[in-house]
Amino acid sequence: MWQGRFITAKREGKWEYVSRSRGIRAAVILAIEDGHVLLVEQYRVPPGKTCIELPAGLVGDHEDNANEDSAIAATRELEEETGYRAETMENCGEYYSSPGMVSESFCLFRARGLTKVGEGGGVDGENITVHRVPLTQLSGFIERKRQDGAGIDVKLMLFLETS
Repeated sequence: MWQGRFITAKREGKWEYVSRSRGIRAAVILAIEDGHVLLVEQYRVPPGKTCIELPAGLVGDHEDNANEDSAIAATRELEEETGYRAETMENCGEYYSSPGMVSESFCLFRARGLTKVGEGGGVDGENITVHRVPLTQLSGFIERKRQDGAGIDVKLMLFLETS
């Protein structure tokens, strides 16, 4: 139906959905250490508001890295977005965030051995705010952000329910 640089709108029978263009994938990073979790906050155009999310990024989104390894992308994205470097990235599997509408999957990685190496904030004007939240205060943090009008990524809420 339509294709842009990063997404493609498709139709299969009566079903309409969106996929990533050119085989682009995503990596999401769960970074917990010393009783704290790293979260990012940034403005997202689709909901029209800032959102609280686990750090994440695209894999293979540039022509020069189309065959990029997801763990390498996760390591890069964690450092770009949060300013933390991980010793290891454990692949926790592939997941689909909204399979009725989007064919995109993401690999969930567990970052271990975190070291602060920079300020984070993202690249190319992403304007990411980094939050290092004590796990014991996570529910309250999320509720305050929700009351302030922030969107909450469902992946984070599922994490809250299982932690």
